Amino acid sequence: MTTTIIQSLPSSSRDATRLAARLGIPYHEIAVHEFPDGEVKVTATPAAPVFIIYASLDRPNRKLIALIFDAETLRRGGAKRLVLLAPYLCYMRQDAAFHQGERIIGELIAGCVDRVVTVDAHLHRTPDIATVFPGIASDNLSAMPAISDALRKAGLDPATFLVGPDSESEPWVSDLAGRLGLSYCIAQKIRRGDRSVEIRFPEPARMSGRPALIVDDIVSSGGTMVACARALTLAGTTTIDAVVTHALFSEEIYRDMIQSGVRSIRSTHSVPHSTNAIELDNLFVDALQDEMMFVTIPETTRWA
Repeated sequence: MTTTIIQSLPSSSRDATRLAARLGIPYHEIAVHEFPDGEVKVTATPAAPVFIIYASLDRPNRKLIALIFDAETLRRGGAKRLVLLAPYLCYMRQDAAFHQGERIIGELIAGCVDRVVTVDAHLHRTPDIATVFPGIASDNLSAMPAISDALRKAGLDPATFLVGPDSESEPWVSDLAGRLGLSYCIAQKIRRGDRSVEIRFPEPARMSGRPALIVDDIVSSGGTMVACARALTLAGTTTIDAVVTHALFSEEIYRDMIQSGVRSIRSTHSVPHSTNAIELDNLFVDALQDEMMFVTIPETTRWA
């Protein structure tokens, strides 16, 4: 019998199919039927001891319901271990007002699966992802190795200046700058609303005549990106490109960012998006190697 199967919500099928091929294990798409009143039905997949559930949790509310139903169906079908691979993890906002939602969603997911694997979770007010998912294993992978490899292969002007649009971006920007051997700076952001921000640079003269690369973990409303691009133009940068881990913005906002001076935007495949250019498969293959071998354990025991 197959010991490990990867399955996914329909929205993640393309990336999950590719990952299953890399891992050399079967793939099945989760069959989700939505009734006219919005309720959903989830159909079980073939039985196996271990299931890797690939579900990027952007626009999460309906996906969370389907995930809960799927996990319960798999348990009843005999699954011994469930691993949630959520390249983008919802409800991890940095604002204090969102902390309660982070805790509630973490406990909800921890009650359904045995391990969570995610990428660049937005944990600025939480010291460790383990505190989000009590009682289960959890991994918060960095996308920076994949991003640095992709940028190096594409070719970068050695004069390129990496730019973090706010203090929260510093861990990602400094990591990427170290990997690529480039200079970087972190802007000061003053937020006046969801789409109204002001960006200031500590030493704008250092950027004049150089290409700039904006680096961020999440772009949603696009206001910060637009403000940063405009400030970089005023500082005299020659070109402005951007790379982000999680692209949550709409196509309309994408056009706004291009019109503000951003020449190109590359995102990872953490969330399906038209800007996807950087695969995360190598990260996932490394993280999931120990799930490829299933050890027989008593029926009443769950893995930690």
